[in-house]
Order: sequence, then C-alpha cells, then structure tokens
Amino acid sequence: MNGAAFLEALAACVGKAHVRCDEREIAPFLADWRGRYRGRALAVVQPASTEEVAAVVRCCRSHGVHVVPQGGNTGLVGGATPLEEQAPAIVLHLGRMRRIRGLEPQDFTVTAEAGVTVQEVQEAARSAGRLFPLSLASEGSATVGGVCATNAGGVHVLRYGTTRDLVLGLEVVLADGSVLSSLKGLCKDNTGYAWKPLFVGSEGTLGVITAATFKLFPLPSEVVTVWMAVPDPAAAVELFSWLRETVGEGLEAFELMGRSVLALVLKHIPQARAPLPGEPPAWSVLIEFAEAGRGAQLPERVERALAAAIERGWVLEAVLAANEAQRQALWALRENASEAQRYEGLSFKHDVSLPIRALPEFIAECEARLRRHWPSVTVVCFGHLGDGNLHYNVFPTGIEPAQWPLIESRLSELVHDTVAEFGGSISAEHGIGRLKADLLPRYKSEAELSLLRRLKAALDPENLFNPGKVVRGGDRPAREET
Repeated sequence: MNGAAFLEALAACVGKAHVRCDEREIAPFLADWRGRYRGRALAVVQPASTEEVAAVVRCCRSHGVHVVPQGGNTGLVGGATPLEEQAPAIVLHLGRMRRIRGLEPQDFTVTAEAGVTVQEVQEAARSAGRLFPLSLASEGSATVGGVCATNAGGVHVLRYGTTRDLVLGLEVVLADGSVLSSLKGLCKDNTGYAWKPLFVGSEGTLGVITAATFKLFPLPSEVVTVWMAVPDPAAAVELFSWLRETVGEGLEAFELMGRSVLALVLKHIPQARAPLPGEPPAWSVLIEFAEAGRGAQLPERVERALAAAIERGWVLEAVLAANEAQRQALWALRENASEAQRYEGLSFKHDVSLPIRALPEFIAECEARLRRHWPSVTVVCFGHLGDGNLHYNVFPTGIEPAQWPLIESRLSELVHDTVAEFGGSISAEHGIGRLKADLLPRYKSEAELSLLRRLKAALDPENLFNPGKVVRGGDRPAREET
C-alpha cells in the first residue's frame, strides 16, 4: 500500500486538517480509558457528515485499511482501541458529527448525530419538556454513536430499558460505503427484518452508526431519591420486589453498593460525604422514584413504603434528598464508583448479569470461592440490582504485583464460571470488545457463535470494521488495494 497516496485520498474525503497523523497528537485516541490497551493507526480521521464517513469507508476499503470507529472513548473493554499487531488501520473518530437533526415533542422523539454526547441529548430533550432517560456516569463524554454501538445501559434500565429499547431509528454506513438510513422514529414499522437492533450493540464490527432517533418520555414533575442502609443483599432483593408492587412503575433506579466501594469513593473523591453517620454500612441501596403529572402523591407513597420496609427489617437507616443539591450529592456517590477505583489502582473487573433472585446467593458464593484461593483480595461489588447487573471487581490486595498477570485469567474464570452456574451472562452492559472476545467460546454455544460469525461475514465480508473485537475465529484482513 502507498501510505502517502492513501493519506492524500483521506484528505480529499474530509479535508487535510481532519486527517491527523502526528504520533503525539493521536496518542490519546490509541489507548482505552482504563489504559489497559494501546494500538496503532495510520491516522485519526474526523469526518463531519455521513457522506464523509461513507467516503472514508470506501477509501479504506479500496486501500485495504481497517476502520476502527470511535466515539467518546469511554468504553471499558477496549472495543474502540485499534490492535497493535494488526495494521494498517485508521481510527474513525466521529466527534465532529455534532448536530441534533430533529426534536419532535409531539412524537416524543429526538434525532442526533453520532458525535453528540448523551448529556447534550438530555439537555435538548429537557428544553422541550421531555426526558431522555439514558443516564450513565460518563454521559458528559459518551456519545450517541458509542452508546448505540455498545448498547449502553446505565441506571434507568429498570424502567426504560437499554439503549436498544430506546432506539427507534438508525443511520449506518455499511462496509461497501453505502448508507442505510431509517430515522423516521416510527413506533410501528413491520416492513421486513428488524435490522436496527442488530447494529445496536455490534461494537462497530458490522457498520458505522452515524445518527439515531430515540424515544423520549414525559419530564417528571416529582422525583424522590433515597439512600438506605440494608442488612444484606437478600434484604435488598426483598425490598426491590416489594417497592415495585407498592409504589408502582415510578421506581426508576435501584442501585446496590457494598461497603468497600463506598469507602473508596469517600477516600478518593474530595467532595464526597457519607450519607449516613458512622462507618459505611455493609450494604447500601440508592433508589429513585419519578412520576409525571400525578400531583403530590409520590413523596407520601414513598414515605409510607419506607416506614413499612423499616418495620419489616429490610431497611436499617434511610435518608431522603430534601432538594436537588442533596439528590446530586447522593448520586455522585454512585457515579464516582469507577473513578474512585481507578485512583485506588489495578483491579480485575467483571460486568455481569444474573437473575435478580440469584444475586444474594451469587454474591456470597463467589466471594467464598475467591477467598479459598486468594484469601486477602478485596471484593468491590456494586451495580444495578434492579436489572440484575453487578460490577463485580476484585483488587489483588496482599498479592505481589509480579503475580497479578498470572492470576488474572484464573480469577476471572472463577468469577465467570460462577456467573454461568447461576444462569447469568459474562457481559451485562460493557460489551465484549477486546477484553472478552476470547471468552465467548467458553460461555456461548457453537450454534450461537456460528450465527455471530455468519452475520459478520454477511455484513462485513472483508473484515473491514473493527477487527479482533467481539467475534474471533474467521477474522480476515481487509482486502488488498486493487
């Protein structure tokens, strides 16, 4: 391949200023957020429109260069990081695609391009008196393209579902450079195969998502946020089930936090303050209720439910946010969990999901199994109890750093095998990326793996998009220049 000619061809697609090749300038785009993976790329290319994305894809295909799509680069499994060993490749960074193309309050829809952040979509919806319910700690940097490509979850999946459930329309550039567009925002469209859900969660391996149309919802008029100390995860599960029955569908978020993660947040985040007096409880839950247009009923219903929950022994102590500042302070304790762990140091991270009924037994059994092999480790367990998603992270406390690479795969295999034994999944919301691509054959049937490979081969037969991610075994190099 003629590298100079290729870069000139890219410049013709997007403008020379938007083909970045300087090693120091592109370094941040070649590493993942956790610093676990680092790759190589000929350039970071930044298109400003769907037409430019399509032109770049056609250019890369004709020159035999892989395309690694990237949004806010906040992923946790290395899905947006190019490979070190497989070149040539470019990073296709979509941050210049910044338009909100349409907001229809009567239809309860918003259409935004791939580079718009989740927070910007939230703010646009709010300005029209509507709610965009996707909410995650990285929402200030996570982009529309990224959350669609990874099927992001967040704290409101309990009520509104994952990103896939919020997407009504998509615009995607395919491997041949053609544009597949359906952004009508229709709730019902039964005209053939449902292709849009296939691209949501495909992690940039099947096509490049350039825009999406999302569902919106009524803006809540009442929000009640509560932090509670609970005796154990079993009590938390009982409380969750009971609150859904007694308070109703207004239950939007139900987050579980173990003592170890709350302690890390209080240790490393300067503005963090303990929500309850004394030592952090063994287990806490952060719960939020929200409703629109129902008068002043919600706070009273929540207070009555909490009083009954305390009588039943499911809640030890509780504090209700009295205003928006207190609400934000409570949520900051949960949202800074990942950042606090990063300050603490290396941990072995596991993003898993299980049947809600199985969570208490899994939490107890998995820690017991870990301690039989590594008694001194610190287990940091927290997550979205309301949808069965745990972030089950293990710090190698008391183990020599030289041993960490040797035990990581064994330790993670133990966690994932226990998850599988309890009927769960080894990836709840972070995706597969590079981190878990080699694990799928252990936990997926051959029929499922075969289907994934066939879909990849059908939509990207030359393996142009994001090689080495999600599905292994069948990767082929992008075709040579002709």
